[in-house]
Amino acid sequence: MLTVPEFAKRKKNQEKISMITCYDSSFARILAESPIDVLLVGDSSSMVMQGEDSTIQATPESIAFFTRSVARGSGGRKFLVADMPFLSTRKGLRHAVNCAETLLKAGAHSIKIEGVRGNEKLIHHLVESGIPVMAHLGLTPQFVNAFGGMKVQAKTPNEQERLLEESRMAERCGAFALVLECVPSGIANRITRELSIPTIGIGAGPGTDGQVLVLQDMLGFNPEFRPKFLRTYLDGKSLILDAFASFHEDVKTLQFPTEQESYPQ
Repeated sequence: MLTVPEFAKRKKNQEKISMITCYDSSFARILAESPIDVLLVGDSSSMVMQGEDSTIQATPESIAFFTRSVARGSGGRKFLVADMPFLSTRKGLRHAVNCAETLLKAGAHSIKIEGVRGNEKLIHHLVESGIPVMAHLGLTPQFVNAFGGMKVQAKTPNEQERLLEESRMAERCGAFALVLECVPSGIANRITRELSIPTIGIGAGPGTDGQVLVLQDMLGFNPEFRPKFLRTYLDGKSLILDAFASFHEDVKTLQFPTEQESYPQ
């Protein structure tokens, strides 16, 4: 299993880091047998698993529930990151520390925090308390209302300088890695070059130190969702629908179950 100190070693050795979201024990068991480096229990669980229209509805309790499921399924064989949900970092230091504690006790090895400005003291405090922190900048979905939707961030020179400075702040505060979401590849490359901690991109181009995708998206479960950065590796929806249709047909035509699939008297 990858450990926190090994993230920096991966960057130094120019060895890319792969990260995929996971929310349940079934997929966690499969991913535990894969070469994927990191599992992320994202607040995207509110959309993928609970049908909400944004990540804002995620709660510490729901993230802890999914984290516990993934931790059990992966059996400690993968490095596990859990998201701090919407406003959990903005209700005071005690509340934020309690939330981070809950996620680590559920099985996470580290937590991820969206945004750095206003969270500097918290990030430093968590790191000093022995809780590894992964930072997240660029398109931070918890800020979707402030951004006016899911849009590419840091498109102007001033915005890019601000993103660079916030990335440096994340490193100074003690974050061991940084997710960059939906930003131009040029600024992502610059940040990657200037920081000693690894960057993990999603919609940030090929120059980051690693890449992350949402599991259900990369498996093609939602073919209507087609952002530019997404590559699907499986036509999952069609394969699953075919399986359901085959089961339905076998039941209707008495092909399932057979005598071999039944218990004798």
